[in-house]
Parts: sequence; structure tokens; C-alpha cells
Amino acid sequence: MNRILLVEDDENLVFGIEYTLTSEGYTVVVAGSLEEAKKAFKTNVVDLILLDVNLPDGSGYELCREIRASSQVPIIFLTALDEETNVVVGLDLGADDYMTKPIRTKELLSRMKAVLRRNHKPKDEVNRWISDDIEVRVLEGTVFKCNQELLLTGLEYRLLLMLITHPKQICSRSTLLHSLWDMSGEFIDDNTLSVHIRRLREKIEDVPAAPKYIITNRGVGYKWNADVIGR
Repeated sequence: MNRILLVEDDENLVFGIEYTLTSEGYTVVVAGSLEEAKKAFKTNVVDLILLDVNLPDGSGYELCREIRASSQVPIIFLTALDEETNVVVGLDLGADDYMTKPIRTKELLSRMKAVLRRNHKPKDEVNRWISDDIEVRVLEGTVFKCNQELLLTGLEYRLLLMLITHPKQICSRSTLLHSLWDMSGEFIDDNTLSVHIRRLREKIEDVPAAPKYIITNRGVGYKWNADVIGR
């Protein structure tokens, strides 16, 4: 299910777009200003951003520029500004598409699907996952920190791969236990998971007691708390 960040201050337009996207199976996060959008982008993993140009506290161009400094998440501008110069500015900033109001919902859905399709790369086609100084080479089954290979057990490797391929998302303990279950007969229970998390932190974290990569969400699970690039 794709999660969409809708940055728009027109409540009537928000209602219509949110209703349409939800009906199509999308999850929609709504922000009515630049500040709300920045907070939403930091706290949610989104697959596409629908971004208005004119917002109460500034320009959507500003947000696009800021996001492009660290992320290639697809962006479609939604705006009443239909002059060619405005379109060019948006595309030059790194937007994937540009739609002028009034928005036709069928066209919006079609363009969203096209942009998501162009930007989608299945996880099984990604050969390398890079996050700051951590690199996972999937085809080789190896992990490096600061270009130095780490010696991980098979279960530690699978645990790391599960977390790093879902950055900024909470992986519940039950999901991790299910994914890590070894069909050859190795029993993985809740206490064993905690032990492996601790051992993995000791190998990848600079300060295991104050982790920056593997963060605990008490009573829920764990998440990889850094940006990740898949290649």
C-alpha cells in the first residue's frame, strides 16, 4: 500500500483528493502548510508527495528544494499557476510531474501510477543497501562499516536486512520473529530476538548503549532510524 503525503491548504480540494485516493487503496497523510509538511515528511515514510505551490507560510518550491537535498521521493506539483515558467521551475527543482488546477481525479490517479511505476525498484532487484557508513551487499551476503567487513551470523544478517530495507518504519517484534524463523529448526523466541538485537548493535553501532541505527520502540518493536539508499 502506497503512502501519499498531500500538502494542500484548500480544505475542499483536500477532502476530494483524500477521498479518491483512500478509495483507491492509498494511505494519505495531509499537511496544510510548509511546517506541517516538513514534520510529516520527517515522521512518515511516504512513497509520493502531492505538493501545492502556494501555501500559507511559503512556497512549495522551497519544500521541493529541501526534500531533493536528501531524498528522491517522487513529487507531483498541484497548482493554479499554469504558466510555462512556473512549470519549468518546478521540474528544474526535481519534481516528477506538474498538474494545474482544477484537478481531474482520473488524470491525477493516472499520473500518480505512472510516476510510482517509473520510480519503483523491487527490493529483490536491489543489490546494495547503503545507510551512512553501513553497506549491505546483497549478492555477496556481506556487510561493511566504514569499508571494513563485519562478521555477522546468518541470523544477524537477516535481521539487519529486514530492518535496513524498511527504513524509518517500525518492525514489530512479532513481524521480526516470523521473518527470522529458521525452517531448519532453529527456534527464535522473544528473548532470543532481544539478544540478537543487542549483538547486532555491538557490531554496527559506534555506541551500542546509545544507538543511532537500531532504535527501540518500547512495547512495539524496532526501526532503522537512518536514511537508506538502494542500488
